[in-house]
Amino acid sequence: MQLSIIVPAYNEEKCLPTCLEWLLAEVARSPQPSSVEVVVIDNASTDRTAQLACSFAGVRVVQEPVKGLTRARQKGLAEARGDIVAYIDADTRMPPGWITRMLRSFEVNHGVVCVSGPYIYYDASPLTRALVRLYWICLATPAYWMTGYMVVGGNFAARKQALIEIGGFDTQIAFYGEDTNIARRLHAVGEVSFVMRLPMHTSSRRFRAEGLWATGLSYAANFLSEVILSRPITRFYRDVR
Repeated sequence: MQLSIIVPAYNEEKCLPTCLEWLLAEVARSPQPSSVEVVVIDNASTDRTAQLACSFAGVRVVQEPVKGLTRARQKGLAEARGDIVAYIDADTRMPPGWITRMLRSFEVNHGVVCVSGPYIYYDASPLTRALVRLYWICLATPAYWMTGYMVVGGNFAARKQALIEIGGFDTQIAFYGEDTNIARRLHAVGEVSFVMRLPMHTSSRRFRAEGLWATGLSYAANFLSEVILSRPITRFYRDVR
């Protein structure tokens, strides 16, 4: 099974090198490293994002000149050579075993078209980490049971053919709601599996910039809006770097 791991990056010179170090270490640990490709989508960066990405052996850098997260994700889909396309963010740190557990989910159930898991905020305070864990257990998990789908944008993988079948990513969505949008649409063609044992470590920089409660409410509102209205409610977002 061929795997493409896509890393959209806009002005990520501070976080991207660490992300790639963790990612490439996990690729080396995987059962078949030669079957995994890493693609960084330089999404109209004005800093050294592309230059730093090119300095890593085994990383392919592709330009997407039109800024936008969903545009970068779509470019990654078009460039991916693998049967499975995974997406992580440039401020994530992939934990050991992630690739093996993720691929296993597809291998044991051929009806699964998408696999996702929660975030663990590696630089958050103990209180914030505890509150986030309660969120995943007490709110996100029941929401997944009720809808049958849930995706975290910086921690998911999907069958390439399924993504092509639904027409790829909605590039009209700027930021909020894009993950629920792809989850809802993939759910129409197969099973979307949300696995608590498939976490991704990520930065809490948005919490620090916008506040934990404000950020949580924005994500929750757009999740509900996508589920009920099939569109996000928030059109604008802030780049946090």
